[in-house]
Amino acid sequence: MTLRIAVCVKYVPDATGDRGFADDLTVDRDEVDGLLSELDEYAVEQALRISEEADEAEVTVVTVGPDDAKDALRKALSMGADKAVHVNDEAIHGSDVIATSAILAKALEKTGFDLVVCGMASTDGTMGVLPALLAERLSLPAATLLSEVSVEDGVVKGRRDGDAATELLEAPLPAVVSVTDQSGEARYPSFKGIMAAKKKPVEELELDDLDIDEDEVGLAGSWTLVESADARPARTQGTIVTNEDGDGGKQLAAFLASQKFI
Repeated sequence: MTLRIAVCVKYVPDATGDRGFADDLTVDRDEVDGLLSELDEYAVEQALRISEEADEAEVTVVTVGPDDAKDALRKALSMGADKAVHVNDEAIHGSDVIATSAILAKALEKTGFDLVVCGMASTDGTMGVLPALLAERLSLPAATLLSEVSVEDGVVKGRRDGDAATELLEAPLPAVVSVTDQSGEARYPSFKGIMAAKKKPVEELELDDLDIDEDEVGLAGSWTLVESADARPARTQGTIVTNEDGDGGKQLAAFLASQKFI
């Protein structure tokens, strides 16, 4: 029996570029390049490792996003995923994580899966709540922030490393898991993998295919809205504290107090 692994990935703005905002305070994607969220690469890697240990498995990457989000899917396919699903509809523009989770849940139900693997967070919003939202919408157990994950005899097992303790978790399939950046270095796509990715299937879905109304997603269907967005202020010249007159300690204390550090 084929183990069906679905990996949720996100196309995010390149953090090294200059981000701009559109009039509706969403990211102006025309002003910055995008790529597969780095933290999602760890999810793809763990899905591939699980598939390699299984007798028979299939890895599907799923994303919600604009036309350019195909680049994120192609990266995952070049790493070794078998196929991809791209939910692309003009109405999804501006969807927050609540609305996005609703779209992904419907797409996952339509695609079919035994295990859903997510990254610990996206590198743009860094909210880290999508895995739990998916599990709630799909009525499935969730094991999040795993630094190790494996599947054996219809059970997903994982280790979560916390500040105070290490937890060993397991849940029957189907289930949702998320993995951290400590779960294992993501592989680099080979030239062969890059060429093979061009021929792998990418299924295109719209909201109508998922029986989702437009007013449930996008800015209108989002529970959270950005009220303002301003560029980070330029860094100012630092303050140098000297001890030439023996009052360096007082100067330092006064500076820290002025910055509300003490």
